[in-house]
Amino acid sequence: MKRREFIAGTAALLVSPRRPWAQGRRHRLGFLAIGDGSGRALNQAELALFDGLRKHGWIDGRNLIVEYRFSQPPDRLPASVADLIALSPDVLVAAAPRATTALKSATATIPIVFVAVFDPVGLGLVQSLSRPGGNITGLATSAGVTIGKQIEILRELVPGASKIALLVNPGNPMHRLVLVEEVPSTARNLAVALPIVEATSAEQLDTAFASAAAQRPDAMIVLGDPLTVVQGPRIVALAAKHRLPAIHLSREFADGGLVVYGPDIADLFRRAGGYVDKILKGTKPSDLPVEQPTKFQLVINMKTAKALGVTVPTSLLLRADEVIE
Repeated sequence: MKRREFIAGTAALLVSPRRPWAQGRRHRLGFLAIGDGSGRALNQAELALFDGLRKHGWIDGRNLIVEYRFSQPPDRLPASVADLIALSPDVLVAAAPRATTALKSATATIPIVFVAVFDPVGLGLVQSLSRPGGNITGLATSAGVTIGKQIEILRELVPGASKIALLVNPGNPMHRLVLVEEVPSTARNLAVALPIVEATSAEQLDTAFASAAAQRPDAMIVLGDPLTVVQGPRIVALAAKHRLPAIHLSREFADGGLVVYGPDIADLFRRAGGYVDKILKGTKPSDLPVEQPTKFQLVINMKTAKALGVTVPTSLLLRADEVIE
């Protein structure tokens, strides 16, 4: 190699923004999510984490070792957490509230980056959004999506809706918080009845939908939860069976679900890659403010609307990010 080419190549490595940091050893990342009890692969939103990591030069199998655990509480979650902690990872990534809460309870020293957690302050995970404190920070879903906003969208689809069922998982700390702090005031302010139906397992979903249908609601809100995401096709089928116009939080429900409105979860996971990058380079989680969604998705499935006899107003179609014909 000519001396000029050697110097030019070395300079390119030094200034390249994609140059992997700390190439001397591979760092270990632990990923925890709540699955369906039998193990599963990453969903499409979670896969975006690795797009974010690659953007900063972190490649699984090259300068990063990623350990995955997918757990369904209550029986497997403690073991999954213990497995990850025993590996002494450099950073932990938790998907959704229950995984985050479990990891925070298990370690006060290993940095934790959470993704898609509603109101982390209210859940006691961080001291404040600007100063999280401790060993934890991440991406919240507190802004932009409320029960009230979902009711407004449903009332555009079902004018005059006065009773809207809520499908919740009582084992989800986010759901418990919403039921205490948001649902009563929303029901009063919007003059709407919000009957609650519960499911903590796939088997209980049939009973929950039958209970909801027996109360003859005008529509349904399906709160975001790992159970509902994993069981998305089943939930969509049950809503169709009971002819319940339902609104969902995540894009996975768009294929068959009537309407989706919520933060772009894939974007949150992608941004989490930047948090991991900063932590692996020495930044403390307490110095990284918790961020909130900047992108939201409104998706309407016209085929489902037609099957339910729902007329979608033009005003809603014009606001939609995606319309599925």
